[in-house]
Amino acid sequence: MKRVLALALAIMLVAASLTGCSSGGEESTGAEIALITDKGNIDDKSFNQGSWEGVVEFAEREGISHTYIKPEDVSDAYYLQAIDLAVEGGAKVIVTPGFLFEVAVHEAQYKYPDVKFILLDGTPHPADSFEPDIQENVASILYAEEESGYLAGYAAVMDGMRNLGFMGGMAVPAVQAFGYGFLQGAEDAAEELGLPDGSINVIYHYTGDFDENDTNKATARTMYQEGVEVIFACGGSVGKSVMSAAAEAGAKVIGVDVDQRYDSETVITSATKGLSASVIQVLESIYKTDSWDQYGGKVTYFNAENDGVALPTEVIGDPDADAFDRFENFTMEQYEEVYQRLVDGTVDPIRTIEVSDPTGYATVEEITTALNLTKLNVTTRY
Repeated sequence: MKRVLALALAIMLVAASLTGCSSGGEESTGAEIALITDKGNIDDKSFNQGSWEGVVEFAEREGISHTYIKPEDVSDAYYLQAIDLAVEGGAKVIVTPGFLFEVAVHEAQYKYPDVKFILLDGTPHPADSFEPDIQENVASILYAEEESGYLAGYAAVMDGMRNLGFMGGMAVPAVQAFGYGFLQGAEDAAEELGLPDGSINVIYHYTGDFDENDTNKATARTMYQEGVEVIFACGGSVGKSVMSAAAEAGAKVIGVDVDQRYDSETVITSATKGLSASVIQVLESIYKTDSWDQYGGKVTYFNAENDGVALPTEVIGDPDADAFDRFENFTMEQYEEVYQRLVDGTVDPIRTIEVSDPTGYATVEEITTALNLTKLNVTTRY
């Protein structure tokens, strides 16, 4: 009974939201574009918010009805239930932010062949296999996290930091790519500065979750006590734990996915993905340029070349502010120079390496050998 009541309430809330988002001043019983959140909400300062901002910007500009639905829980079944609600409400395009939707979208792409799905940071596959299966009504959008991580590592070392930390969530491909890029960026900056071998110390750690909790805060606190100056917090809500520890330690944090400077004074920059920009580009292919086949049925990577990754260069609400004001030495000019190297291919960070452990946890030898690290002294803690 509790689930039935909850579902009924969800339907009523969705119906109200759909009407409120109608375009042209006419009441509507459905929204044409729907976003399904994962376990967060549209103000999570992360994937949901970044994706939703893209939906809102495009839909309001074009006068298209839009809404979002928050599933009751985190599971394939509940994600599918939310997709069902969106389609029942009239959705023709459904945006799903995050790899947690891979299985749900795999099933939905067959169930609703006339609905277009934009799956961010994931590729649809069945529950019993990781073999990708992308139908023509699905755009699988991935990001070059290794490039964004590279920029973060490069900036940290160029700014003068010599003791770095990486706290990733689970060792999934996107998080691994962030970490490997971070190490390569730090290595190249140290090389450019002429620093001796082994002069940059890095503690490399996966938390095994994407949560804000006391354990993750304690891990970050220990890192800072051991001399780490900045931690690249690459694990969703793990970042909140790291920011809390950094605030107490007077230390620094590098955020992830979206610009997290607004969450804490400890965040000096963020390795961002162009979530909003990528959503808008794919929606334009549907509604403006009739070029869905550019994305449908395939994987598309967004990288530095097409504004898919970056460090923040603007402060929201203050066009005159300096987005690099929390660095001591690293400047916008240095950033633009290294960013151009990614754009033109002069720098091409490694995204994946061979790891023997099925958990995805790489050994120090695997990391240093595959990434050709000499300036960095890496310590792994799993």
